[in-house]
Amino acid sequence: MNETLTSRRWTMQLAYVVLALAIVFFQLLPLETVPRRWTGPDLLILITFSWAVRRPDYVPAILIAVVFLLGDLLFQRPPGLLAALTVLASEALKRRSRSLRDQTFPVEWLTVSGALILVMLGNRLVLAVLLIPQAPVGLTLIQLIMTILTYPIIAMLSHYLFGVRPIAANDAEALRHRS
Repeated sequence: MNETLTSRRWTMQLAYVVLALAIVFFQLLPLETVPRRWTGPDLLILITFSWAVRRPDYVPAILIAVVFLLGDLLFQRPPGLLAALTVLASEALKRRSRSLRDQTFPVEWLTVSGALILVMLGNRLVLAVLLIPQAPVGLTLIQLIMTILTYPIIAMLSHYLFGVRPIAANDAEALRHRS
């Protein structure tokens, strides 16, 4: 059983990396040449938070850091800022995952929404303090709202497509004894 959990964990970590790279790839494609007045949800942070809440062992901090640092570099954001904020938020969500396992989905959604808001505010605050140009507040708010509203869809897709369900109590016990 322990070997099955380990192989499943490695498989899901690889799936997370492949999924993250696919998201980054499609975001880099020049599909539109005219600037838009709105923006879609941040799918990468949604998948990261969804998996961190439901199965913390699938998204270790180092993996999140590497994926988001690569995103920072490719999207020409300040290197490491969003990566650090995402790692901090996802680790906070992982610590709460045990208590969220026993709660309803709206509580999970509210908790993840709070983490998303904190990441957005932290990012804007650091950029403002360092006088780094940033997107207009309206555009950032639209992305935040879209991201929060899209979380249930991503959680459902993670659940049904990838089998990322909240960890069962017996699996949690096995993981706790192993580490």
